[in-house]
Amino acid sequence: MSKPLYLASQSPRRLELLRQIGLSPTVLPLRHAAPRADVDETPLPREKPRAYVLRLARMKAQAAGLALAGRRLLHWPVIAADTCVTLDGEILGKPRDASEAAEWLRRYAERSHSVYTAVAVLHGARIEVAVNRSTVRFGPLSEREIARYLASGEPFDKAGGYAIQGRAAAFVAHLAGSYSGVMGLPLYETVQLLKSAGYDPY
Repeated sequence: MSKPLYLASQSPRRLELLRQIGLSPTVLPLRHAAPRADVDETPLPREKPRAYVLRLARMKAQAAGLALAGRRLLHWPVIAADTCVTLDGEILGKPRDASEAAEWLRRYAERSHSVYTAVAVLHGARIEVAVNRSTVRFGPLSEREIARYLASGEPFDKAGGYAIQGRAAAFVAHLAGSYSGVMGLPLYETVQLLKSAGYDPY
């Protein structure tokens, strides 16, 4: 049985990835429990994608530390993360609606885009961070394929408007980097940070 730790995310994908490597984190909600620990995810003016995800991952880890103290919880290590998709220098968050999701899918077709995921580990007063960049290339997409994908509902709560672990896997012609990073938590970097914090995941 793994040692106790927290995941400062309600993403089922991140929880699934940690369970895949034998970890059983306790989910630490930041927004849905008192005291709330909100993090403004708005990019700063001219902020680069790498700096953006690193800043948010660190802020989420800091918010988690405040939540632990405010809720009088045991101070186990905390994993926090943030993901963004970029194309043509633009940071793409979660699509506002079907029209925006469809526009992004058309832009991805037969092109490469980048996925940045930063992970932060809070242990005691220390926060260690790392970032993974992966490149994803989609094949051609027909309007029918786009419409069917939108009808599945899958794009609407995902960074960049798609889920590589879901139906969009059929769109990916090439991936260079970390599959788990594109899903939302690069496992190699996460394990290395845990080890550097003195937490042995094995």
